[in-house]
Amino acid sequence: MSNLCAIINRILPFSCVDGPGNRLVIFFQGCNFRCLNCHNPYTIGMCNHCHACVTTCPHSALNIQQGKVLWQQSLCQHCDTCLTTCSRNATPMAQHYTVRQVLNIIRKYSPFLTGVTVSGGEATLQLPFIVELFKQIRLDKTLHHLTCLIDSNGYLAETGWSKLIPFMDGAMIDLKAWDSKIHQRLTGRDNTRVIKSLTQLAATNKLYEVRLLIIPHHSDLIENIVPLAKFLTSLSANLRIRINAFQHHGVKGEARFWQVTRQHDVEQFVDKLISFGLTNIIKPALYLPEMSASHS
Repeated sequence: MSNLCAIINRILPFSCVDGPGNRLVIFFQGCNFRCLNCHNPYTIGMCNHCHACVTTCPHSALNIQQGKVLWQQSLCQHCDTCLTTCSRNATPMAQHYTVRQVLNIIRKYSPFLTGVTVSGGEATLQLPFIVELFKQIRLDKTLHHLTCLIDSNGYLAETGWSKLIPFMDGAMIDLKAWDSKIHQRLTGRDNTRVIKSLTQLAATNKLYEVRLLIIPHHSDLIENIVPLAKFLTSLSANLRIRINAFQHHGVKGEARFWQVTRQHDVEQFVDKLISFGLTNIIKPALYLPEMSASHS
């Protein structure tokens, strides 16, 4: 087995919102997008061991060894002071794992699991690790019943997906905006690769779900419903689409003051998608009360 290592933010043993059934979710550290509305901004950057968080930690859970920040889990009270201190949107609590170590964790919970989902950050930045992990799950007689999914921003190149497709069961891809310039504004990248990824994954029957985030006055999915719906229909008439409503939880910067998504906006959007023949749609389970919305 390969000795590949990955930098992992955390491993969640059980989740019912990251794919079908009960899933173990691996959140990888690092992202190639800089989404203004990111709900987990501390997963974006990589720690550069600047030591700023060491002096602010109120529980002395961080110290310096050989110039690097060392996290002492036993002392940590998870107050998140280090996360608010870091100017790089990183965390000193991310850990290095080998494929073997992650497999051992999966085995511990496997009797209760439907599958494994890799997320982030952006998991595809550590592609060789994911390919090897999914391959070993397929080869392991005690784990091969688990489905392997990836939650991704879709920026992986075609050659990268070609390496991953043989070993994964599906991908959940976010489409942040239809217009490439608006996508660039929201994420720091255009959406050319995302569109190509959706097309490639659909053609290989590996597109499990497309996720659309509605952000009033900032995303453009509602305004571009006609070309968007035609594109989604071209991928599959029974395409699974999840609508997400923008909320303020976890966001930093200007997005803290953006208006949250209201239910009637989502309902109108869904009705229009249905009119184009797209019926496999999952709507948000919760909305913030309209009185709590901040207006831009």
